[in-house]
Amino acid sequence: MARYTGPKCRLCRREGVKLFLKGDRCFTDKCAHERRPYAPGQHGRIRKKMSDYAVQLREKQKARRVYGVLELQFRGYFEHAERQQGVTGANLLILLERRLDNVIYRMGFANSRDQARQLVRHGLFTLNGRRVTIPSMQVRVGDMIEVREKNRKSPVVQEAQQVIARRGCPTWLEVDGAAFKGKMIAMPSREDIQLAVNEQLIVELYSK
Repeated sequence: MARYTGPKCRLCRREGVKLFLKGDRCFTDKCAHERRPYAPGQHGRIRKKMSDYAVQLREKQKARRVYGVLELQFRGYFEHAERQQGVTGANLLILLERRLDNVIYRMGFANSRDQARQLVRHGLFTLNGRRVTIPSMQVRVGDMIEVREKNRKSPVVQEAQQVIARRGCPTWLEVDGAAFKGKMIAMPSREDIQLAVNEQLIVELYSK
């Protein structure tokens, strides 16, 4: 399976914004984007005028990298968003936000979406009482996510709960940290998604 295995901080520097791919490290002075706020590579400091296509492409790549999905997956989400009622761009971000790995990250049971994806694949969580191993599953209103009892003492899960206070929990989720479980109580709206992405540019890119 194709996946990016290089330095995560390099992606933040390439996009010019924090993508919060390294969990707690992104909130410290060790953040590479804070220390070197320019694109990576020999010519990273050179400012170039970007074409309209390049600006649209960068927005798409930014969203892809935040949620950790491949191009084919991302295109599938876009086509699904197009078929739904409402604004296509907002629908796209809501579909990405409802991914199981993202919801687990938002609940504070993982330090990053990559880590949440790995924990899901290893079977550390249950969805409505059933063990799940598919990170891309769409979470619905009323769904209950819980850390399996035998995995609650995992240092990874406990460490993640200690840093959740730094980024907070969205209002569309309800989390009981002491019981290691959380529930989706409402559908996320575009206003709830704190993401520095102009989704309209993504729509324009795919509409060409």
